[in-house]
Amino acid sequence: MSLFSLRSATTLWPPVLLGSQFVFNIGFYAVVPFLAIFLRDDMLLSGGLIGLVLGLRTFSQQGMFIVGGALSDKYGAKIVILCGCIIRVAGYLLLACGQSLFPIILGACLTGIGGALFSPSIEALLAKTGTQSEAKGKRSRAEWFALFAVCGELGAVLGPVAGALLTGLGFRQVALAGAGVFVIALVVLYFCLPATPHSKQVLKVLPWWTTFRQPRFVAFIIAYSSWLLSYNQLYLALPVEIRRSGGSEQDLGPLFMLASVLIIAFQLPLARFARRVGAIRILPVGFLLLAAAFASVSLFAATEPPEGWLRLLPSVCLVTLLTLGQMLLVPSAKDLIPHFAEASTLGAHYGALSTAGGCAVLAGNLFFGPLLDHALVPSTQAIYPWLLLALFPFCSALALPVICRSIRPSRT
Repeated sequence: MSLFSLRSATTLWPPVLLGSQFVFNIGFYAVVPFLAIFLRDDMLLSGGLIGLVLGLRTFSQQGMFIVGGALSDKYGAKIVILCGCIIRVAGYLLLACGQSLFPIILGACLTGIGGALFSPSIEALLAKTGTQSEAKGKRSRAEWFALFAVCGELGAVLGPVAGALLTGLGFRQVALAGAGVFVIALVVLYFCLPATPHSKQVLKVLPWWTTFRQPRFVAFIIAYSSWLLSYNQLYLALPVEIRRSGGSEQDLGPLFMLASVLIIAFQLPLARFARRVGAIRILPVGFLLLAAAFASVSLFAATEPPEGWLRLLPSVCLVTLLTLGQMLLVPSAKDLIPHFAEASTLGAHYGALSTAGGCAVLAGNLFFGPLLDHALVPSTQAIYPWLLLALFPFCSALALPVICRSIRPSRT
């Protein structure tokens, strides 16, 4: 492990972390949004197997977040970030070179595990350097995280565009290019991140399953998990709708760019609006927007798509409403977690929230993958998968006010 500290930087320059988030998102969004199309068209997999692969990718990342944070605390952020980059490169290489289902599944899981290692570690470094900056009277920690989010979204804008431009060469070439991005990031971060000392304490990961002793919190994370299930349909269901409308994988780039532009433009205003209204009141609104996203596609699913750009109107509605719902939901829900937890168990509660979402995506994708095969062509049967997808966030919108009714709203 000491090899990682040779000839490295001695101080941390915060823009390195902002740049890493930008590059990481380019490498991610250039590859993963196109994975479902590759699995269907090149690997000739059924909807059920596509749902399995995408579900395992999300589960391997969400479920490992708490482990990645604990490893960062024990061994230092730098080595965990570099290991995460190496693991994601290995995952992309398997996606590029795998000829059968097993290496493709393994590659998808490795991409998720890599993200679970480097994402919490980079955020921990940013929190530390932001605290130091704030103590010196310079940019505050909140401002650094705001810049971090903007850089991430800029990468999320450019990533799908780069992926769409490369799709003419084939998905395997896109995956190789994504691996190249993370190799470059690995080399740059090796020299630019300062070595961090190892902790002598025994590695401890507070078991997130202990949080299941709280029935109200269990109900909360079950209801909230339909958000991650819904938002991950950008990777599973959106390519199906594009196929129904006669589009191609090149249409994915502008649609993901639309989502990122919406987040850059409206995340802060919507966050301020949500604070004024209150998290408990805003959560049902966010889930109703998710339900409306899928219901809007069901209105078009049985009809032949029109000519020209109007054929993408259902996809635009899906992306727009899902993104608006996400911007309202995520900050509000995470703000409520301290109401369920003591300070010493916050990590376990946030870990349980992520893990529950990963489980929902895995189970939901296995269920909806075969159903979405019926939505590939315009027909009456194509309506039902979208209505079922709308049902889950709709139920969450009804359940959360009941679950959270004993929480006293915070004053802002």
